[in-house]
Amino acid sequence: MNDATHLPGEPEREVGVGPWTGPWPEGDHYDPDLLEAGDRRNVEDQYRYWRREAIQEAIAAKSLGLEVAIENLGHDFNIGSIVRTANALGVSAVHIVGRRRWNRRGAMVTDRYLPVDHFPEVDSFAKDADLRGRILIGIDNLPGSKPLELADLPREATLVFGEESAGLSPQMRDRCREIYHITQYGSTRSMNVGHAAAIAIWAWVIQHGPRQKQHLA
Repeated sequence: MNDATHLPGEPEREVGVGPWTGPWPEGDHYDPDLLEAGDRRNVEDQYRYWRREAIQEAIAAKSLGLEVAIENLGHDFNIGSIVRTANALGVSAVHIVGRRRWNRRGAMVTDRYLPVDHFPEVDSFAKDADLRGRILIGIDNLPGSKPLELADLPREATLVFGEESAGLSPQMRDRCREIYHITQYGSTRSMNVGHAAAIAIWAWVIQHGPRQKQHLA
């Protein structure tokens, strides 16, 4: 299946690779259809011609253990961007809380390769997190929130993001152990939630990612 995306008004450009030339490689992770027709998906070169399930297994094995949750109350277009960032930075799972349908365009079909589930309301999401030992950490520039750059983020964190305009709902705020904000130095009241999510996820990766493990070894 072709995962390539093309935005209206943009010139089309070659994406991915064409049909495999020469003897086909051996391995169950290869997809015969892709070897024959080419692989135009939005995946790294190391995963070219791989079956989707094989890619899912490979990135799950490399995931870092962080989870992300996004409140979906008004079909926020930033959700897709957060999912794409989560895929890139080794997030283990993404939870959509609220409306089931979300704008997938910004995800660039990266949601096909990591678990993305749905909870209809905050209570069911928070109960599931409690049962699995996850610690809910909100990211929002609310009065009383703490600076993210000074945070000691728990390894078992699930970073929770609200909507672009409203931020975290009152119900979600009550379920978060801590709420952190990204310190700003300009005139704008807030930054795009997709950008804030990327910064927050990276802050967790800096504290708990592979390089940190090597440093402690």
